[in-house]
Amino acid sequence: MTQLRLRAVLMAEIRRFFTEAGFLEVETPIRIPAPAPEEHIEAFPSDRWFLQTSPELCMKRLLAAGYPKIFQICKCFRAGERGLRHLPEFTLLEWYVPQFNYLQLMEQCEAMLRFVFKKMGQASCLSWQNGAVQLAPPWERLTVAEAFERYAPVPAEEAIRQDQFDEILVVYVEPHLGQERPTFLYDYPAPLAALARISPSNPSVAERFELYIGGMELANGFSELKDAREQRNRFEQTQKARAANNMASYAIPEKFLQALPAMPEAAGIALGIDRLVMLLADTPNIEDVVAFTPEIL
Repeated sequence: MTQLRLRAVLMAEIRRFFTEAGFLEVETPIRIPAPAPEEHIEAFPSDRWFLQTSPELCMKRLLAAGYPKIFQICKCFRAGERGLRHLPEFTLLEWYVPQFNYLQLMEQCEAMLRFVFKKMGQASCLSWQNGAVQLAPPWERLTVAEAFERYAPVPAEEAIRQDQFDEILVVYVEPHLGQERPTFLYDYPAPLAALARISPSNPSVAERFELYIGGMELANGFSELKDAREQRNRFEQTQKARAANNMASYAIPEKFLQALPAMPEAAGIALGIDRLVMLLADTPNIEDVVAFTPEIL
């Protein structure tokens, strides 16, 4: 099967899973007034607006408006991202479930991917770069603290104090994750909460996780923060960090913050379609699974 046919069948099976599970497929604008400020992600300007880095803000506004569990497959854009696993224009699957938390979402993510892998002819084992990733449940759950204790030269808290968390995660931790079976890395330190809520039982961590298969990050999910005041404060702190690094300034997404208190308790996740196709095609280069790269346009 060619990579483009593989990709088409994969997306059809993803839609089948969510449709059969009672999800509503939605579309939200690609061009928006301002993205959610993130410390290490740059958006592409579009006139005086921006191309979305994620559909997150608009999808949460749909939840706040009373729509049920929703999913979307869409194009997203991030400036300065180009490499074996990155493209400035990429395809994202994102979904949200009311009355879910991040632990339930991990289970659902595992069920969805096992369904898709089975439909794609890889029910029990995924062949990946001269190795084999076992897909039988349960998939590994590993906290960030445990992962840093096991693989990193310093604890996660020290990595944050040194402003080296991402670097140490990428160099020392990620290569070990999801090699024998998929790994959910969860309970991120509270300073890295992004739009996730802080754990009520452990204020030092956020209810956030990432999924790794074959050492590659595939998805990022969390229990959603509903506190608009806390979310505004996080946005403002991120804006200060971006300014200190001479990054672009974005307007605070006021309509999102106004809608946030009406959003039900929910969990949401973003999963990279291109990387999922890479796994199924057993290729380490993202160029192999898209029809066009920026260099040939």
